[in-house]
Formats: sequence, structure tokens, C-alpha cells
Amino acid sequence: MPFVSIRISGSATKDQKAAVVADVTRSLVDRLGKNPAAVQIVIEEVSTENYAAGGQLIADRDAPGSREDAHAAPDR
Repeated sequence: MPFVSIRISGSATKDQKAAVVADVTRSLVDRLGKNPAAVQIVIEEVSTENYAAGGQLIADRDAPGSREDAHAAPDR
């Protein structure tokens, strides 16, 4: 039984989380032949005040006037 734990900084909408769950489940089914009913996924939202990278809280990096969000999707 696959168990997937996903941590994200900040928050996501219910629709976004549902889409991630569907994508991860589909990948485990397609790539590893797992039964979708057996795939278990936990999404944990970590406050940006409780998460740091590069020696700085993400909340401080993402504050107005600070440098660009290092965790944001790249511009396409």
C-alpha cells in the first residue's frame, strides 16, 4: 500500500489539493501498477512562519518589498 506524504509551504485550495491527489495517484497507478484504492496521501500545510530556507523564514522572504518568492512556479 503506497503512502505519500506531501508538505507545502503556505496553503492551497481544496480544488488544488484534490488535483494534486489525483495526479499523484494516477502516477503511482501508471508507473508502479498500484491499485488506486490502496494509495493513501496526506497533505500537510506548513505555515511560512514555521518554514525556512537559506537561513531565512519563508514568511520574511515573501513579504512585500523582499525578493521574489523562491518557491513560486517559474514564469513561462
